[in-house]
Amino acid sequence: MTGLVAHLSAGIGAALTIIGAGYGIGRLAAGALEGMARQPEAANDIRTAMIIAAALIEGLAFLALVICLLLSFKA
Repeated sequence: MTGLVAHLSAGIGAALTIIGAGYGIGRLAAGALEGMARQPEAANDIRTAMIIAAALIEGLAFLALVICLLLSFKA
C-alpha cells in the first residue's frame, strides 16, 4: 500500500512541478516580450536575462522531477 501512495504522490509532485515551471517560463517570456516592445534598444540585454532565468527555472524543475522519481523508487 505504501508503494502505491509513493508512486501516486510522486506523479502528483511531478505534474505540479511541470505546471509550475510552465507557468513561470510563460510569465517570464511575456514580461520579456513586453519589455522588448517598450524598449527595442534593450532587446539584447532583456533576451540574455530571459534565457538565463529560463535556464534556472528549468534546472529547478528537473531537480524537483528527479527528487520525485527518487522518492517513488525508494518506496
